[in-house]
Amino acid sequence: MSFRYIGSKARMTEQLAGHIGYTREGTFVDVFCGTGAVSEVAYKMGWSIRLNDHLSSATIMAEARLLAATDTPFAGLEGYDAAVQQLNACPPKQGFIWKEYSPASVQYGPTERRYFTELNASKIDGMRSLIQKWRRLELINRPEEVLLLADLLSAVNRVANIAGTYGCFLAKWTPQAAALLELRPRRRRTKAVSITTSNLNAAAVRVNPEDLVYLDPPYTKRQYASYYHILETVACGDEPVVEGVAGLRPWKALASDFCYKTRALQALTSLVEGLPANRILISYSEEGHVPMLELKAALDSQGEVIMHELLTVGRYRPNQRASSTRSSVKEYLIELLRQPVAKPHHTQPLLLL
Repeated sequence: MSFRYIGSKARMTEQLAGHIGYTREGTFVDVFCGTGAVSEVAYKMGWSIRLNDHLSSATIMAEARLLAATDTPFAGLEGYDAAVQQLNACPPKQGFIWKEYSPASVQYGPTERRYFTELNASKIDGMRSLIQKWRRLELINRPEEVLLLADLLSAVNRVANIAGTYGCFLAKWTPQAAALLELRPRRRRTKAVSITTSNLNAAAVRVNPEDLVYLDPPYTKRQYASYYHILETVACGDEPVVEGVAGLRPWKALASDFCYKTRALQALTSLVEGLPANRILISYSEEGHVPMLELKAALDSQGEVIMHELLTVGRYRPNQRASSTRSSVKEYLIELLRQPVAKPHHTQPLLLL
């Protein structure tokens, strides 16, 4: 899945794999899973996976990339490819996305929103409605619903008239926005592993001492709930009251303390203190609100703290203007050991597909 997502660790999965190590006792708990790039690494190394994110759209995208063909036979629709073909052929529907996020929005309010062409917006509504119908009629099971929703979210992202996130739309239509929305079947995994998901506050995620906990908290002011609001609406299939030029769904209840400079350190240390896991990995960047040495000092009372410099990457650049001022940041992995734990070994190739 190609998806520009703020803070994605897709570019450093090889480096992270060496610190995750092959599965032992316990579960890999991805507390801020995003689109699941790191959980995919843990899956390949044999871990059972527990995904959590406060956005349903994130856990859907993350879970879908781990699902096996045996999880998603689509027996009620004559197979996965047939289901995707039916969705691509289903009639457009002038529903919520068409009404709020296409030029049709000017008929219903003071703003013309250009996130999608009217045709693509109505196709999104039609496909989302059909997936919902299939689930209601029990023609698809929950993993199959997750897979199709993730495919729809990927298709939505390919035709969105945006610079990188859904915080705003572009005034002029881009070539990608003019393309016709179409779902593309993905390659599914050949071996199933245990996957559980939740959309809880990070501190409420179930964790056992033997689990390996991975934390990739937000570390800048960008609030994911507002930056990806349309994907969340498509994922949930609801019709929230939206506001402003961008048509934001209500999101402030999901605002993260990690995104506020004055709250970030306390939020992270409190979270770590409450996690009973003996081994915790924390991804963090030098551009984060909390200076790295200050973060290390705050965690020293929790156990042995080891800082690993992973690599230097280009700073997230949502548009051409930002790209013209090229800059880079160092990414780190902080390893917290509360009691002696065998070091991960990474001497054999990744096994699961």
